[in-house]
Amino acid sequence: MPYFVNTMNNNDGNSKTLSRYQANRLQDLISEIVDCCQEKTVFQAKKFNLTQAELKCLLLFKEERYLTVKGLAQKLEVAKSRVTKIIDGLVQKKIVQRVDDPEDARVTLIGLTAEGQRQMEAAAHFLEDIHHQLLQELKETDRKTVLTSLETLRSSMEVIKSKMM
Repeated sequence: MPYFVNTMNNNDGNSKTLSRYQANRLQDLISEIVDCCQEKTVFQAKKFNLTQAELKCLLLFKEERYLTVKGLAQKLEVAKSRVTKIIDGLVQKKIVQRVDDPEDARVTLIGLTAEGQRQMEAAAHFLEDIHHQLLQELKETDRKTVLTSLETLRSSMEVIKSKMM
């Protein structure tokens, strides 16, 4: 942080230099946050004896009772063949089950078993607990500022994303 403060205070009036520094610092910070989140995901997957792909898949059922392989492939942004392998692993672990769609015999629905429901709730609670602990690390006065800044950053990222597509 001292380097950041010194660089900001030693601004020579050249906004290009300041902007370049700020853009590089933002890039570094986002990269560090992404790395930290990835480490958290690896830890969480191991904690629940799942692969990272299985964990992502499991957490998709937080809002859904049943999903199709096609729907899972879209949400996970992977091929249907990859989803089939993920589902096979979750079936072996008795976390999900395949159910024939009563309205369309060509469709197989994927749903959580009782164990899968328990695992999904435990994984979701684990995430909530980590984020609660993270907020507790901040001073009470900084929490709102951090959340507001992150919301602003997310909105800006959405604007840039829409311009690029």
